[in-house]
Amino acid sequence: MGWWLIDADTLARSRFVVSPLDETLACLKMLYFGAAGHPGERAWLDAHRPAHLRRMAADPVTALLVASGLGREWNADFLTPTPAEGQSFADGVARIRATAPDEARADLAVSLGGTLPAALDRDDLPERAAAVLEQVWTEAVRPDWERRRRVLEADVVARIAQVSRGGWAAALDALRPGTRWLGDGRLQINLNPYPPRDLAGAELILVPITPQRHGWVAWEEPERYAVIYPCAGALADDGARRLPAALGALLGPARAGVLALLGTPMSTSQLVGVTGQGLGSVGRHLRVLLDAGLVRRRRAGRSVLYSRTPAGEVLVEAAGASGRPGPEAPGL
Repeated sequence: MGWWLIDADTLARSRFVVSPLDETLACLKMLYFGAAGHPGERAWLDAHRPAHLRRMAADPVTALLVASGLGREWNADFLTPTPAEGQSFADGVARIRATAPDEARADLAVSLGGTLPAALDRDDLPERAAAVLEQVWTEAVRPDWERRRRVLEADVVARIAQVSRGGWAAALDALRPGTRWLGDGRLQINLNPYPPRDLAGAELILVPITPQRHGWVAWEEPERYAVIYPCAGALADDGARRLPAALGALLGPARAGVLALLGTPMSTSQLVGVTGQGLGSVGRHLRVLLDAGLVRRRRAGRSVLYSRTPAGEVLVEAAGASGRPGPEAPGL
C-alpha cells in the first residue's frame, strides 16, 4: 500500500487544477487500452481509435514507446510532469519535449519494470512522445475542450463543496479507486507496495480528468505532488444526457436538462459549468422547478445544492419509461 504523509501546512495549500495536458494523456491511455467507462466514452473511442491504431501501426517505434510508457501500474515519469495552475497544453507538452534523452530512457525502463527494448535506445523519444500527445490533443481533445473544461470545473466545484461539508478528509477519501484517508495525516494513494512519502512543505495538487478508468500520481520532489483522478461519472457521461422527448416537450429541453441532471445534488455553479447555459438562465429554470415542487434546495457550507424531489423523480422516471429518447438538451 502506497501512502503519503500530509501535514497541516500542505493540506492548507492544497488546490484543484484543470490540466489540458493531463486530460490529453488520459485520452491517450484510453486510446491505447481501448476500454470505455460509459457509452459516451465508447462513442468517442469508436470515432477516434481506428485512426489512432492505424497511425501506431505505421510508426512501430512510437507505438512501442506508448506501450512502454503507459504501464498499468506505473507511467513513465517524463510523460506525467506535475501540472501547474494556469498551464496551457502547449506549456505542458513543451516540458515533455525538453526531457533529456537519458532521463526518458531511464523512466521507460522503470515503467516496464525491466530492460529497455533495443528499438527505444534512441535520443528522439521525448520528441516522439510530445508529437503523439499533440496529435491526440489536436484531433480528439481540443475540438470539444470547452465542454470538457466545463465538466472538469463543475467537478472542482463539487469537490470544494465536499470540503466545506466534511473537510479535506472527506474530499480525499474517495478521489479514485485505491485512494482513501487513513487518518493521522496519511493519504493512501494506491494499493501498490511503494514506500511512504513525506509531503511536509510541499504543495498538493488535485487534477480531475474526464476518462473514467484512468488516474495516476505525479511529483516533482520536494516541491509539488499531484493526484490525477477521474471526475464524477454523472458529469462525464455524455451517454446519460439524452432527454426523453416527452420530458423535453413538457418542460422545454433546457429546463428538462437541468431537472435530469439533478438526480445528484448540484449547485448553480455546477449546473452552469455542465450545461453551458448562463447563470441567469439556470437560475430561472431552478426557480420554476422549485415553484413546481420538482426540486428542492439545501445549504451545504457556502454552497446551495439542488436535487429532485420525489415528484421530480416520478416525472423523470415516467418520461423515461414512456417516451422515446429525444435530442440532446441545448448546452448539454
